[in-house]
Amino acid sequence: MLDQGASDSFSLPAIATRLSRRETVGRYYHDMSKTASHPRNGAERYSIAMVAACPFPANHGSAASIREMSDTLSQMGHSVHIVTYQTGQTDIAVGHAKLHRTGPFRPERNAKVGPSPQKFREDLALLRLLRRVIKREQIDIIHAHNYEGALIGVMVKWMTGRPMLYNAVNLMSDELAGYRFIRPAWLARAIARSLDWFVPIFPDHITAVSPELKQWFVKRGIADRKVDMIPAGIVPEMFDNADPEKIRRRHGISGRAIVMYTGVLNAFQRIDYLLRAFAVVSKQLPDALLVMVSPLVSESHEREHKKAAERFGIADSITWIAPHSLEDLPSYLALADVTVISRPECPGHPVKLLNYMLAGKPIVCFEGAAKGLRHLHDAFIVPNHDCEALGSGIVTLLQDRELAARLGANARATVINNFDWRRICQRIERIYDGLLGKSQPDDTQPEHHASAQLQS
Repeated sequence: MLDQGASDSFSLPAIATRLSRRETVGRYYHDMSKTASHPRNGAERYSIAMVAACPFPANHGSAASIREMSDTLSQMGHSVHIVTYQTGQTDIAVGHAKLHRTGPFRPERNAKVGPSPQKFREDLALLRLLRRVIKREQIDIIHAHNYEGALIGVMVKWMTGRPMLYNAVNLMSDELAGYRFIRPAWLARAIARSLDWFVPIFPDHITAVSPELKQWFVKRGIADRKVDMIPAGIVPEMFDNADPEKIRRRHGISGRAIVMYTGVLNAFQRIDYLLRAFAVVSKQLPDALLVMVSPLVSESHEREHKKAAERFGIADSITWIAPHSLEDLPSYLALADVTVISRPECPGHPVKLLNYMLAGKPIVCFEGAAKGLRHLHDAFIVPNHDCEALGSGIVTLLQDRELAARLGANARATVINNFDWRRICQRIERIYDGLLGKSQPDDTQPEHHASAQLQS
């Protein structure tokens, strides 16, 4: 939908008819809207302001989750307004939600992850924009995502009296220093701890994407009744038309076992651990190839990791690919023999983990990243920080193809059965009901399968 009455609002779907590539990327959203739209029978429908303090849409975790959640809630009958920066990618379909931007749209293929001086200016503009959108669109609920969105949402909540739901996906103490924006590192860690303490106090309700994150809030004084564990979800149709052969042709990859990582290359992802683990793999299986697929170009991080690969003697066994389109992600993952996550402490829920599962690929990861997974059932899980064990797990799955296939199939079944956005958003609706003092609908279950899966 295009907001004709506001110059600070811009709708990417209006461009879709002119961009054939974008039509391809949006195919699974369009198909889902035909078959899965299920408005609430006889229940309240709300006007929701999604606060996305980031380039939007963008091909990485948080922005992807906001996009998919918003589209699903729109299909369920709610009026969803995404309030966001003026930057974003043109090759990603937004779906049915209405976009409001801080200024005229500026295409940005390589969105920056983490803090920057430009983002501070955008955040001030976003605060002013959110106030206008709430008044003009008669918003019922502020639904803010990540720390910057939460801070903006809290201030506008005080100004407007609207209830606020905060979707917590991480802890600043786990990530802020790794962005290397604030120096020295001790100052970044101190600011991160302050934000971790301050931000959760003021929202009316919090959703945490993992049991560990919920427990962290509760242990630090946030009332248990104020926090629900609701993970990120998946769009099952997204992986229906993967084409690994086009990726083989594009990069000249053939005849080698492929270990794959998909995601950004920032320090908190512990790519150094992955390189140490692959050195173990390379000694036993010298023909194995590590394919690093990142949605964003980060020359400084890639340069640093390539130097480490040289030290480990594995530089010739790694292919670095960046950026990639959202459209191509399923095809890249279809090429993988084994997928890997090398981040140990992970209070959030890695979106890449859901992608690996949906692709039906065997996963090797540390305990801290194994959200809702069981060792030798739907993943090969090793102790945190044990790079030798991480490498040995990869070797095991490359050599035991029967085990690898079984883990991959079970992982796909787990994610399909428990992490479909269309089911997760029913629980979000019940939180909206509670925030607005409405009775809960009778056709939803008291506990979501994904919550039980993660807590088991």
